[in-house]
Amino acid sequence: MSTPSYHLITYGCQMNKNDSERMETLLQGVGLVRAEEEGDADVILINTCSVRQSAEDRVFGKVKALNKIKKKKPDLIVGVTGCMAGRDRDGAIRKRLPIVDLYFPTKDMGQLPRWIGEIRPELVNSTDAVEDYLKVKPEYHSKRQAFVSIQTGCNKFCTYCVVPFARGLEKNRPILDIMNEIRELVAHGCVEITLLGQTVNSYIAPDPENFSANNPYEHHFARILWEVNQVEGVTRLHFTAPHPLHMTDEVIDAMALPAHLNFIHLPVQSGDDEVLRRMNRRYTAAEFIEVIDRLRAKIPNLAIGTDIIVGFCGESEEQFQKTVELFKRADFDISYTAQYSTRSGTAAARAFKDDVSREEKKRRWEVLQKLMEGIVYKKNQRFVGEIVSVLVDRHEPPKVTDEMLAMPEKIQELMAAQPGLCYGQSRELKLTRFPGGEEYVGQIVDVKVTRADKWLLEGEVV
Repeated sequence: MSTPSYHLITYGCQMNKNDSERMETLLQGVGLVRAEEEGDADVILINTCSVRQSAEDRVFGKVKALNKIKKKKPDLIVGVTGCMAGRDRDGAIRKRLPIVDLYFPTKDMGQLPRWIGEIRPELVNSTDAVEDYLKVKPEYHSKRQAFVSIQTGCNKFCTYCVVPFARGLEKNRPILDIMNEIRELVAHGCVEITLLGQTVNSYIAPDPENFSANNPYEHHFARILWEVNQVEGVTRLHFTAPHPLHMTDEVIDAMALPAHLNFIHLPVQSGDDEVLRRMNRRYTAAEFIEVIDRLRAKIPNLAIGTDIIVGFCGESEEQFQKTVELFKRADFDISYTAQYSTRSGTAAARAFKDDVSREEKKRRWEVLQKLMEGIVYKKNQRFVGEIVSVLVDRHEPPKVTDEMLAMPEKIQELMAAQPGLCYGQSRELKLTRFPGGEEYVGQIVDVKVTRADKWLLEGEVV
C-alpha cells in the first residue's frame, strides 16, 4: 500500500493560507504526505472563502469537479472547511455539497485526525485531537517569509460581513506563543513576518505580563510591533488588516520602527458617512482621512492600500461620488474594490435591499479602477532612478519560443545563457522585476529602478 496522502486547496485571504499551513501540520503529523495532484490523494480538503458570492460559487464548482474523481475512487475523503462552513448555521450550504464527507469550521480543524480515522482508520497513525488549533505549528511553505496569526474572529459586526459568524468572536493569541513562533522562524532563516488578524490592531494580549519590561508603549498592538522589532533577523515586518478605529498614535509611531515595511493596507469601504453608518463601520469619512493624515505626517512616503465596496444597499450616485473624492484625497496606491453581493445571515441581508443594479455596480467599479490605475502610475514614476530593497520570491528562466528555435545555433546558445528574470516585493509592496539567476531567490537585494508601470517596477541589481 502506498503512503496515505492529502491534497489541500485554499481559497481566500492570508489568514486562510495560514490556516491551511496548520492543517498540513496536522495531516503530516498523523502520517499523510502531500499529493501534488488531486487524483493521487486519499484526502482532499478545500479551505474556503465566503466574503462574496463569487467565492462560494467557485467552491461549488470545485466540488462538482471532484465528483468525477470520487466516482473513480469511492473511498476518497472530501472535506470542506473555512469561512463557508463556519457561517452555515442552518445547513443550507451543506445540502448543496452531497459528496462532502467532512464539513467543519476552521476552529474545529484539530479534530481532523479523529474524523479521518473514523472514516478510514488505515490512513492515519494517530487519532489524537488538538483542542486549540492556534497551538498547531504551521507547515511553512517559504523559508524566508511567514504569516503569523495573532488573532482570529471579529467583534465589529460590519453589516455586510460574515466573518463574526464564520470565525466567531475575537480571540487573541498569547504574546508568549506569538514571540516563540517568530523566534523559531527567524532561527530557521525567516526575515519577513506578516502579522495576521481580522482587525489586527485591536489585539489585546491575554498575557500582558510577558511583554518586555522596557517596552515603551501602552497600546498592546504597538507593543507587539516593538517586540518583533527587537528580534534580530527580522528585517521586514508587516501586518494585515487593521481597522481605522484602532490606528492610535502609538501604533503609528511603532510603524516607523526599522523593520516595518513602508506600506499599510487600511480598509475604508466607502467615502460617504451614511453608507458607512449602514455598514456599521463606526467612523466617518473625515475621521478616516484624519488617520491617513497622521500616518503620512509620521511616514511621508508611506504606500497605502484599501478595500472599497461599491453598490452597497441604497448607495446613490452622489454617495458614490463621495467615495471617488475620498479616494483622490487619500491618494491610495492600490484598492481592492468589490461589487457588493448579499451574504445570507448578515444584518445587511436582513435590514436592507440590494437595490443597486449589477450594471451600475460594474460601472462604479470601473470608475474606481481607472482612477486607481492613473494614480498609481503617476506615483510609481518617483521610483525611477531610485534604489529599492527587494525580497526575491521567484525566478523565471528564459523562455524558449518557436522564433528562437528557428535562429542560428549560436544565437540560441547566447539567448539560452541569459539568467532569466527575478521577481519580488519592494518595501512599499511594489512588485519588482530584474534580470538575474535563481540564486537570488530568498535574498534581499537592492534594485535600481529603470522603468515603472502601474503594477511593476523594473530595474537592475545594484
